[in-house]
Amino acid sequence: MESVLTVPLPATPKRLNLFERYLSVWVGLCIVVGVLIGHAFPVLVSTLRSAEFGQGSHINLPIVVLIWLMIIPMMMKVDLTAVRHVGRRPGGLLITLFVNWVVKPFSMAFFAWLFFRDIFSAWLSPSEAEQYIAGCIILAAAPCTAMVFVWSYLTDGDPAYTLVQVSVNDLLMLGLFAPIIGFLVSGTSSLVVPYVVLWYSVLAFILIPLAVGTVLRMQLIQQHGKTWFEQTFLPRFAPVTITALLLTLVLIFAFQADNILGKPWHVALIAIPIFLQVYVNASLTYGLMHWFRIPYAVAAPGALIGASNFFELAVATAIAIFGPESGAALATVVGVLVEVPVMLSICQVCNRTRHWFTFPKYTER
Repeated sequence: MESVLTVPLPATPKRLNLFERYLSVWVGLCIVVGVLIGHAFPVLVSTLRSAEFGQGSHINLPIVVLIWLMIIPMMMKVDLTAVRHVGRRPGGLLITLFVNWVVKPFSMAFFAWLFFRDIFSAWLSPSEAEQYIAGCIILAAAPCTAMVFVWSYLTDGDPAYTLVQVSVNDLLMLGLFAPIIGFLVSGTSSLVVPYVVLWYSVLAFILIPLAVGTVLRMQLIQQHGKTWFEQTFLPRFAPVTITALLLTLVLIFAFQADNILGKPWHVALIAIPIFLQVYVNASLTYGLMHWFRIPYAVAAPGALIGASNFFELAVATAIAIFGPESGAALATVVGVLVEVPVMLSICQVCNRTRHWFTFPKYTER
């Protein structure tokens, strides 16, 4: 009789921490607080908005500092040495990369164009539609880095393989992120993408944080050991990262106060194509994993990587290119708002369908 690979059931239920579980609630509160601040203290908000590295650069100094406090600790979790193991089990990685870089940005561009240019055209001006399309494209062009480890944990994913997938995606972002955004935004709208600013965003929000995080990771592990680094050092950054994220959102919504007060329903309109493309890409990835007989511990986090976004990078890039008060920045922030409930629902589907990945005489491709 043929042997069957059995997918083990989780020993205990997995849970998010308080912040992760209610991220959408905190984002909602940030919307309220930010809009109230923007409405009540317009002079203060104008002063903060004008604090840029250079006149007209759109690179807002307070937001850049906060985003670095978010991104560098995330990059410290990435082990680039794991890339050398890519060739051992390439199937799941290749599927994830195909969806992340070939399918997701283009599907998001299509859904955003369809909804904002056609279905929602009666409620949006052409300029608003172009800004929202650009923001959605930027969001989809940034594969998730930090929260993937949470989703992998919740679905009993293989942590070593998840690390490989994240590390390879981060390296590919250095070369693919800017060209994809430039090509798709220019192709779906009349907006002019300042490539110099876009490449500065790659330098400031990917290359430098990745280099700093990698160096710090190597030095600290060498001095204190990997266990201390992962279980003691990294958790100390959690409050800093969370606070920086929430303050960034408060600032963005303060800058967006006039837009939101005048058009509050736009947040719901923006959320619809984002919801749709996330579920489509997760389903595609999960289906391909099953078709190619990839083990569940790789397939589940792969589906989540294929669907989720590096929203911190997306927000930073949208602000740098179009400004913190732009519709593009608003669209990326809506991505933060919908991220957790959508991804949690996908985690539940994966956990309930793990029995689909019991294959006779399985050998991974």
